[in-house]
Amino acid sequence: MEIKKGIAVSPGISIAKSLIIDSEDYLIPRRAVDPSQRTDEIQRVRDAFAEAIDELGRFEAAQDQTSSKIKDIFAVHMRFLHDRSLRKKITDLVQSDCVTAEYAVSSTLREIASHFTRVKDAYISERAADIYDIERRLLKHLLGKKREDVGRLTEEVVIIARELSPIQTAGFNRQFVKGIASDAGGRTSHAAIVARSLGIPAVVALEDLTALVSGGDTVIVDGNRGIVIVNPDEQTTEQYRQYSREFEELEHKLDAIKEKPAVTRDGTKITLLGNIEFPDEAQVVLEKGGDGIGLYRTEFLYLNTDTDPTEQQQYEAYARTVEVFGDRPVVIRTLDLGADKFTQSRRFAPEPNPFLGLRSIRFCLQNLMMFKTQLRAILRASVLGRLKIMFPLITNRHELMQAKMILHDVMEDLADESIAYNHDVQVGIMIETPSAALTAFSLARDVDFFSIGTNDLTQYTLAVDRGNELVSTLYSPADPAVLRLIRTVIQDAYKAQIDLSVCGEVASEPEYIMLLLGMGVRTFSLAPPMIPEIKQIIRSVTIEDCNKVARKVLSMNSERHISSYLRSAARKILPEAF
Repeated sequence: MEIKKGIAVSPGISIAKSLIIDSEDYLIPRRAVDPSQRTDEIQRVRDAFAEAIDELGRFEAAQDQTSSKIKDIFAVHMRFLHDRSLRKKITDLVQSDCVTAEYAVSSTLREIASHFTRVKDAYISERAADIYDIERRLLKHLLGKKREDVGRLTEEVVIIARELSPIQTAGFNRQFVKGIASDAGGRTSHAAIVARSLGIPAVVALEDLTALVSGGDTVIVDGNRGIVIVNPDEQTTEQYRQYSREFEELEHKLDAIKEKPAVTRDGTKITLLGNIEFPDEAQVVLEKGGDGIGLYRTEFLYLNTDTDPTEQQQYEAYARTVEVFGDRPVVIRTLDLGADKFTQSRRFAPEPNPFLGLRSIRFCLQNLMMFKTQLRAILRASVLGRLKIMFPLITNRHELMQAKMILHDVMEDLADESIAYNHDVQVGIMIETPSAALTAFSLARDVDFFSIGTNDLTQYTLAVDRGNELVSTLYSPADPAVLRLIRTVIQDAYKAQIDLSVCGEVASEPEYIMLLLGMGVRTFSLAPPMIPEIKQIIRSVTIEDCNKVARKVLSMNSERHISSYLRSAARKILPEAF
């Protein structure tokens, strides 16, 4: 029995057989093979090359009418696949290091691609994308069966991976994927956020779990305590079955209040909205007792397809969501691509520091056709209900005015075409950077609402990569610097008399609710499965109780003391959640 401690990112208990998946987006974990298996692994490499050549040949034959550029790409790929020295480099690695065919292919090709990207000649550096494509093609043949298993599951499994992308996680079938555990990741990495939205227990930052688990091993994922147990004994298994039953009882108890309002004991009405990635999740928000959508992450419409969605496809997705809620609010956030979320066409063009690079509103302002297409679709859907538009990662007033100017240009285009839209659609921004928080008083003059994105605000304030398990202990929204910025934004929103919500992961965490209420927050946007739990806390407290908590916390100067105090206060209100 192996016990690993990581970071709990999505609550719940799961017990199932493991399914190890290797992502084409990341390096394949290094796995050793017995020396006697080397011949078989080398043959697998040769077979993969042969199958890839055969597949590419069929593609070429079917592309008689295609442009010369596409034919040139096929020719480049074919030359690499026929390169005997490349194949020998891979098979030599299997022979010398006793590693799997997958690892030898991936590590060798990634090394070559890395070399190409460092060459100043543009033609050579662009060949890195070809190397990545060849890697994917070879891995598809080496791992194809395993990948099909993820999409065609017939039994319950726990997914084990080095790291997962947000779109991979979003594609899991909740009926069969009962738990997730990964070597890498952080509490507010996008894959973790998606897992929580789906209600799948998950633990990340387990460092070397993939090296300890074999396919088919029994694995326990404790998403409450951040523990993963490999091949548990019978006593441990039974103990966790009891934990699981207790957790399910709590969920049923909380679901019973979903029809009741989120009102404090002294009568203050609180609005609870849901965060979603896809239109189908809107119904889940309703079922959990949500009052609308506070954050529709529209970039996921771009991530699960090989081509960018058309204006009509986007309109239909937004329209479906708005129609579910009628006159209740639906806040649609414009594209937040970049960082760890890339479209298929841009996935292999990494930046040196992507979270500080071309992402979110910056990306949109440099890709105007894509941005305008999305805005057209959103505006067309705005006549169907109470839709609001929100721009992400605004860092200064210039960016905001640029985005609004483009929005007005699209409005004029629609008017010229006699296409209906809501002329008074509300426009807001996410406050996710210290620069935006510190100038919130100025930004408030040009928007209808603020939404505080505590995940990125914490990341940028503390200079801690939220998805990096190596510095995960340094990431905390309870840091006094973060809390002071949040308080500043709340106060500036009240002075400007504009709406404000909190949509980061702290809105889903029971220990932060009393603090946020005491600081003046009256609208929360959170993961749908957490709505009943947060509602129960709200219905159990008074605003005066919360004011006392806020005053106490804001007088403290230690993140550790603040976290301990908040957890203790929340445990008194809802002990079952801890």
